[in-house]
Amino acid sequence: MSAPRFSKDTLSFLRRLKRNNRRDWFNARKDEYDAVVRQPMLGVIERLAVDMRDIAPELLVSPKSMYRIYRDIRFSENKQPYKTHVAASFWNRELGKGGGAGMYFHVEPDSVWIGGGMYAPEPPQLHRVREQIANNIQHFRSIVEAPAFRRTLDGGLDGEQLQRVPRGFSRDHEAADYLRYRQFLAGKEFPASFSTSPRFYAGMLGVFRTIAPLVRFLNDSLR
Repeated sequence: MSAPRFSKDTLSFLRRLKRNNRRDWFNARKDEYDAVVRQPMLGVIERLAVDMRDIAPELLVSPKSMYRIYRDIRFSENKQPYKTHVAASFWNRELGKGGGAGMYFHVEPDSVWIGGGMYAPEPPQLHRVREQIANNIQHFRSIVEAPAFRRTLDGGLDGEQLQRVPRGFSRDHEAADYLRYRQFLAGKEFPASFSTSPRFYAGMLGVFRTIAPLVRFLNDSLR
């Protein structure tokens, strides 16, 4: 069985949607969207549902992992009705969607991004993650400072950081550099053409396999 991937038609549709982000244009091409964007994405997710059992069985992978193409424009100055990328996210079964760290990928007209982590933790979650790091700094370093982690994931750990160590932790704590993080993200960006390559699916599994220990470490602090 060949590995699932996207096609040049997928990228063509997303590029045209970016230029014609209007309801009349999209409604006239719903069947094309379903054939060249939605169905290929569901095919990738269906295969991931099997292969992720060996990488991160605690994450839920299902058709519901795919994000809707429709944008929520109620509170946005940008009134364009459609997203110009296709995306999916995979969350811990116990913590639920957005309840902790997860994995994610998207394909857009100009690039592919594959990765994960914790994007916007609530203050209580963030404090528990920081305590987990402070109390297990050697384990955390073994994950995010591993040569394979940094090499595979565009330099390693990323995310917004505070200028100072947060209240409740010593400024000279051995984990100080990591305690300043407000987000814990890691991933790899590829050119858009990667989504159409025979190497796409194996490459995505490689990124997910590399990031799985980080996702698991972050979620262990919340369970």
